[in-house]
Amino acid sequence: MLREKTKVIDIGGVQIGGTHPVAIQSMTNTKTEDVKATVEQILKLEAAGCEIIRCAVPTMEAAEALKEIKKQIHIPLVADIHFDYRLAIAAIENGADKIRINPGNIGAEDRVKAVVDKAKEYSVPIRVGVNSGSLEKHLLEKYGGVTAEAIVESALDKVRMIEDMGYDNLVVSIKSSDVLMCVKAHELIAEQCPYPLHVGITESGTVYSGNVKSSVGLGIILHEGIGNTIRVSLTGDPVEEIRTAKLILKTLGLRKGGIEVVSCPTCGRTKIDLIGLANEVEKMVADIPLDIKVAVMGCVVNGPGEAREADIGIAGGIGEGLLIKKGEVIRKVKEEELLDTLRQELLNWKE
Repeated sequence: MLREKTKVIDIGGVQIGGTHPVAIQSMTNTKTEDVKATVEQILKLEAAGCEIIRCAVPTMEAAEALKEIKKQIHIPLVADIHFDYRLAIAAIENGADKIRINPGNIGAEDRVKAVVDKAKEYSVPIRVGVNSGSLEKHLLEKYGGVTAEAIVESALDKVRMIEDMGYDNLVVSIKSSDVLMCVKAHELIAEQCPYPLHVGITESGTVYSGNVKSSVGLGIILHEGIGNTIRVSLTGDPVEEIRTAKLILKTLGLRKGGIEVVSCPTCGRTKIDLIGLANEVEKMVADIPLDIKVAVMGCVVNGPGEAREADIGIAGGIGEGLLIKKGEVIRKVKEEELLDTLRQELLNWKE
């Protein structure tokens, strides 16, 4: 089922599924019980472009902290619950906009039903989450280990359990650290599941390896028309997750807005500090609300021509560079003036 045909779910005022845009999520890595630190991190994530935030709720103190956290943030708050069904109930009562559970580790069916009944009472969506590392023994035996088919069957079993309890306000998440297995699982479940899918490559690694794995996996899945919300899972600052998610969506044509920076890889002809300059440009444009392409080129041979394909660009020479706008060379400036010249052009940008 392509993303446009999935059921629409409302998460604290943010709608996902159907024709709604793919939403960007992240998860705090603070202690949720520490309201001040958690709120500070969420506000930074909001500023970076996070649209839904998830917090771990391992204790009753964390569940109760959600009420105060909610008062100080501006995006929907998802409570991540494992093992103790009472924490899920408390999270809902304290204002969680969605809860994430794996019914398989919540316990007996009556405990799952208690959570479902509370979610129904508060009209709070449930994200049914299944990871490759949490598959039931009978499925591992049936499929001879962890497979895409086993992950999908596990998730659909949990979905049917909750549907049988009379609730269909659901989001489904199936994750694996194996990129191609994850892709196959999403292809399989998209054919059988009417609910919005939250997509991510779990435990993908550090900022470097995690970005590569997530870009490959999410890129394939999203390009196939699957997925309604995404998280880039990184071992690092969660703000990096948002930056990568935005770029993935923009590269796939699923998100507009924000300046796209293109730059050449440098070669022996480069006569300026292009690497440093390109990094400075990328930092500089992060908060400038324009939907344009900026080129940073270091070669007087191909640079001007390549920069002309962008809305505005700079191309370096020996200690100097050209400013090129809409395909025309505007002026030549000293190398040390290139960054500031570009900044002023962007701040005074007119179509």
